[in-house]
Amino acid sequence: MNSLLRPPLPGPSLCARRRASPSPAARRLGSAALAVGGRRCRRGLSVAASAAPSWMEEAGVEVLEEGGRRNPSVSDSYRPAGLPRPNATVLEAQGRVCTGPGQTRPLGEEQAMRVLDTILRSAMGELKEEPVSSAQLGAFFAGMTIRANSFPEATQWSEGERRAMSIFWPRLVQVLPPEVKFIADPEGTIMGANGLTGPRYVGQGTREMRLVGALREVLAGGHLGYEEVQCVLKDILPIGSNSSSTVVSEALLAAFLIGQRMNRETDRELKAYCLAFDDELGPPPVADVKSLTHYGEPYDGNTRFFRSTLFVAAVRACYGESSLLHGVEWMPPKGGITEGQMLKFMGANIRLSPTHAKTLLEDENAGFAYLNLQEACPPLYSIIGLREHIKKRPPIATSEKVQQFVRARGRESMIAGFYHEGYEDPLLMLMRRRTVHAGLVVKGEEGALSMTTKERSAHASKGLPVNHCSGFRTPNSINSSETDGIPRESFRVIVNAQELGFESTETPRTDRSVLKNLELGLAALGGEKGAAYDRIVLNAAMADHLLGCSGAEDINAALDRTREAIDSGNALRRLMSYIKISHKVT
Repeated sequence: MNSLLRPPLPGPSLCARRRASPSPAARRLGSAALAVGGRRCRRGLSVAASAAPSWMEEAGVEVLEEGGRRNPSVSDSYRPAGLPRPNATVLEAQGRVCTGPGQTRPLGEEQAMRVLDTILRSAMGELKEEPVSSAQLGAFFAGMTIRANSFPEATQWSEGERRAMSIFWPRLVQVLPPEVKFIADPEGTIMGANGLTGPRYVGQGTREMRLVGALREVLAGGHLGYEEVQCVLKDILPIGSNSSSTVVSEALLAAFLIGQRMNRETDRELKAYCLAFDDELGPPPVADVKSLTHYGEPYDGNTRFFRSTLFVAAVRACYGESSLLHGVEWMPPKGGITEGQMLKFMGANIRLSPTHAKTLLEDENAGFAYLNLQEACPPLYSIIGLREHIKKRPPIATSEKVQQFVRARGRESMIAGFYHEGYEDPLLMLMRRRTVHAGLVVKGEEGALSMTTKERSAHASKGLPVNHCSGFRTPNSINSSETDGIPRESFRVIVNAQELGFESTETPRTDRSVLKNLELGLAALGGEKGAAYDRIVLNAAMADHLLGCSGAEDINAALDRTREAIDSGNALRRLMSYIKISHKVT
């Protein structure tokens, strides 16, 4: 383990001796008959024989049985009803061309011809069942324009794309709306004589005119200032029929969002996204808690592996480390399992305001809270549908993980997950801008926060490994930086679970099943030793230790404390209490 941990972690032998021995045999206690999708499914909750009072079994079985009657068990089913589906042919192409300078994969001639033909037929009204949306048009042509204007030669237009465009553009220019023709050739330098609309286009209304002005810079591969980005975002959001804002073209908005991501946002641009709507609901409420950690899980959830953060929050609440989770029920592009889905499945109220969250954080029987973006920041929630049609993640996918919807009178920390290299430092920059005492970014499984106990393979892919962590915290020494009145020291470490005495185990697969994720988590909180239990212990204790939380200076003491919170039944009791209290606070 890296020496930056404080104090240095002991070797495997000492950790192994200190680790609580798992029960030699877990017994299966009861089963819940769940009606899911019209079928009867037998599901069991395993709890360790040595740590399973009957109330634990009954609580877990009852909540899953009732949840199965009321809610879908697969994450895809939580997609909001009524959202129009994007055109699959164009969406696939967007996944190739609407990404970074090094990741873009130019289209071959056959695919380019198929995509442009689909766009033409849709614009002519021939695709009634699966039209190409305005947002898709904006994102696709923005990707093509930025590639032509500023990308390296290897990811600029292929010969096949050039041939396809030369055939289809003379016909497309006759049927596409003016804003899309502007996006495709803003300065009249790409499409030749058929690209005359772009230089003259100004938009409709003051807000759209400002957006067009900013978009010209973005489509040329350029960057914007902090105030300019904030002004655009506040002009155009929220979108939708219930918005009081002047309607702007979704093609222009989609082009702006994906264009900024393709150009790799600067720090000032990311700060603008992060802070744009801080005052949307007024000053954030201040919870009277000694320590609060803001959890920034990727909003689009997990599609493959066990997601542990909800259960980690219940564990940490047992010893006074409050946690604020935030997110949505469903978010593209992955549309995976989220904390909102799990809490809703169990019957909790997930439509809470920041003030309600403050009450739950202060409640001695809860100590953690979950906020849905729909209540916490309606403008950002309003573009979920548009984000599905953009295909790739916009800058908001980074900045939304570093939100501070509730403040604390005591110490504040932040944790965020990341996957792609190049985003750990921007995330830490945003956390420092939030003036928190400690910040931590984790490359967990699926780019989420969950660190694994699985030993890293010698043939692992290149790049930062899973369990890579970096961050800052309030120091024990004077060798630290101080730019906003809070002294901090930085650290980087790769967490090796085997050095902490954990056995190497495969991460449990959930494969979009909310029910399976809950079964694993509730069984672990019920005391069942195994892969899910170990991951909850590891992630709770390492968060405490790396963030410099009180009582976690020694990693072995931190691990023991988390195991005690689970084995005593306190963590499960808090989760069950949260479900009930969440309905009372409103």
